[in-house]
Amino acid sequence: MIEDIDTGTLLAPIAAPAASIASVETETIAAQYYRRHGRRRAPPRYPDPNAPIDSSFIFARVEYTSVRYEDLGTGWTTDYPDGDLNFMRRFEEFTSSPISWDGGYPNHVVVTLYDEELFKYPFIFMSDVGTIGLDSFEVERLREYLLRGGFLWVDDFWGWRAWDQWQSEIGRVLPPDQYPILDIPVDHPLRQILYPIDDIPQIPSIQWYRRDGGRSTSERGSESATPHLRSISDENGRIMVLMSHNTDIADGWERENEDFDFFTRFSYPSYAVGINVILYARSH
Repeated sequence: MIEDIDTGTLLAPIAAPAASIASVETETIAAQYYRRHGRRRAPPRYPDPNAPIDSSFIFARVEYTSVRYEDLGTGWTTDYPDGDLNFMRRFEEFTSSPISWDGGYPNHVVVTLYDEELFKYPFIFMSDVGTIGLDSFEVERLREYLLRGGFLWVDDFWGWRAWDQWQSEIGRVLPPDQYPILDIPVDHPLRQILYPIDDIPQIPSIQWYRRDGGRSTSERGSESATPHLRSISDENGRIMVLMSHNTDIADGWERENEDFDFFTRFSYPSYAVGINVILYARSH
C-alpha cells in the first residue's frame, strides 16, 4: 500500500467515490487525451526537437522493433499511453517533485534510439522487451546513452524465453563480463528511498487477471512464479539498467481506473515501485 510518510494514512484516489477508481482529475486528463486523438491506442507522441531541455520529470518511452511475439504483449506500445500519463500524474501527486506539462497534459514522449533528442531524457522506459531486436546502431547508441549517465527501466516480460531474448540483446550493449546482471537486494537505496519495497510485487496484466479469475498472478505458470528486480550498474555502482521481470508494474498504472479490485490490489504497489525508481534515477 502507498502511505503518506508523515501521517501513515493510506493514499486513496482523490475525492473519488467507492464506485470510481481513479481520481476525477486523472480521468479528465485521459478523457481529453482520447478525445483529442480519437482512439485509446494513441499514435506516438514524439518530442519537439526545438523544445528546450526541461528539468522537470518527463516520462520518455522507447519505440523499438519487435522480432518475436509474447502472449498479451504489444511490443513497445504495451501499456501506452495510459501508463505513462497516469504515472506522471501520480508521481507529482505523491511526491514534491514537479513533472513537465504540455498545456493540460503531462508531457510524456516517445523516442527512438536513433533520435538525437534521446539525450535530453535522463530516464527512458521500455515494455515487453522479450520481443526486442536491436540493430548495430541502436546497440552503440544505447551504450553511449547509458555510459553518459542515462537510466533505462525495462518492464513486463515473463518467463525464460523472454528473459533470454532480452539478456542476449542487452549483452550486446553492455557485455556481461564487464557489466553483470545482479538482483537488487532489499536494503538497496532504490528499494527503500521513499516506500519500503520489502517484497517485489507480481503485477499481472488486467487481461490475465480477468482470464484467470484473479486466482494467479503468474502469467507463465510455474516458469514465471517468482518476480525479479535486477540491474546492471556502472563501475561506480550507479544503476544504469533496471529490469522488472515476471511482473507488469506499468499495468498497475495503466489500468487503475478500470477495475476496483485490480486497483486496490495492484495499483498501490505498482506506484510505490515506480515512484522509488524515478526518485532513485533522478538523484543518481
